[in-house]
Amino acid sequence: MASGTDIPTGKRDYDIAELSIALVSGMALAITALFLCVAPLTGNIAGARDFVVYWATGQQLVHHGNPYDVDAMMRIEIAAGLPGKYGVLFMRNPPWALPLTLPLGLVGVRLGALLWSLLLLACLWVSVRMVWQMHGHPSKLLNFLGYSFAPALVCLIVGQTSLFALVGLVLFLRLHGTRPFLAGMSLWLCALKPHLFLAFGVVLVAWVVVSGCYKVLLGATVALAASCGAAWWIDPTAWADYARMMRTYGIQWEFIPCWSVVLRLWTSPQAIWLQYLLPAVGCSWAVFYFWKRRRTWDWLKDGSVLILVSILAAPYCWLFDQAVAIPALLHGAYLTGSRILLALLAAASLLIEIEMVCGVKLPSALYLWTAPAWLVWYLLATTSAKAPREGSPTAQ
Repeated sequence: MASGTDIPTGKRDYDIAELSIALVSGMALAITALFLCVAPLTGNIAGARDFVVYWATGQQLVHHGNPYDVDAMMRIEIAAGLPGKYGVLFMRNPPWALPLTLPLGLVGVRLGALLWSLLLLACLWVSVRMVWQMHGHPSKLLNFLGYSFAPALVCLIVGQTSLFALVGLVLFLRLHGTRPFLAGMSLWLCALKPHLFLAFGVVLVAWVVVSGCYKVLLGATVALAASCGAAWWIDPTAWADYARMMRTYGIQWEFIPCWSVVLRLWTSPQAIWLQYLLPAVGCSWAVFYFWKRRRTWDWLKDGSVLILVSILAAPYCWLFDQAVAIPALLHGAYLTGSRILLALLAAASLLIEIEMVCGVKLPSALYLWTAPAWLVWYLLATTSAKAPREGSPTAQ
């Protein structure tokens, strides 16, 4: 019999594996955080990121300008430091997101970049911590897989809004059972990137009908209506201008490394409807998946694979948008006992960072592997968690 101070070899090895992953992941997070703090103070870096489009939008709104005006937006963005070769950038989030950018019009680009980055960093930290708490406080070292998840770090660096959608998703997972109205309101943050949640949204509506939890739907409706009202008050012509901008500068004119876009480009580039074929398949699968589990549906468990399929089948999805996969991947990481799978997840995240360092730009087909990889990894992790471990009573 082992003494009370003896630690089983497997457990000691597992702790070393966790510590190694945490150290490597922590370094990646620390470097990113340092960049976020230094960038606003160095030259025009603050204006050379995607953040500049949100800042420029805020500037236009504060001065009662049109945030979809080509000449005005280009003038503001180039003055802030955006290279002219990128052309004009517009905020493609629906107009109900305009109130989010309004405060940025009250500050300069450097201060705005710093505050925006700190807010995004807080969203990442809060999201990972809430997921950790919902799983009963497992090993904190595994949280570094979420803190250093490469798509989330890319989102931080470029200053995109995907981390707002992440915290909205996590709040819904946290609150839907106890405070359904607030859970519904939190979905407004997911609505900043509605294309990422199509399969998720279809199942959400079906779940509301089956469970009778209409407070979630009410909360979402109230939040969306309030934001639309605020957007109309700020800019009464926003929706018409937004529709005109999307027709002229929409996603059909650029390459986005996701499978829906590739499907269209490989078959018939002019057939825009092909880009929505994969989302339609994903939504159909999601309804079937939910219906089989409707009586025992668990958003934390069943919703994890659902969000990964939503990302894979999105009509368009940038690498940084995949930050919303963090709750699902952490769910798999907490469940699995496989050190190999944990190392593979960390390695996949590191591979993305290596690609970035080597100069692989975001609109590159070399990132097509990422969305399928997260889904495959999750399925392997949850399958390994269900298998009886060696030495356990069920395995003897």
